[in-house]
Amino acid sequence: MERLPVTSSNIVSIGYDENISTLEIEFKSGTYQYYDVPCYIFDELMNADSKGSYLHRNIKGSFTYAQV
Repeated sequence: MERLPVTSSNIVSIGYDENISTLEIEFKSGTYQYYDVPCYIFDELMNADSKGSYLHRNIKGSFTYAQV
């Protein structure tokens, strides 16, 4: 999955595969995939002033994930 580099203290890059509704986030400590994520969540994350804050408020704890 292609990821785009982002400006964040902990997140390196973010990608999204609309065909399988999977969000992939590369952290400095590893890469994780979040499943069944609606496209609007990816759009809001990419447009958020703080990617980390958005992630904690809207993604972590809300979607199944796995380290890849």
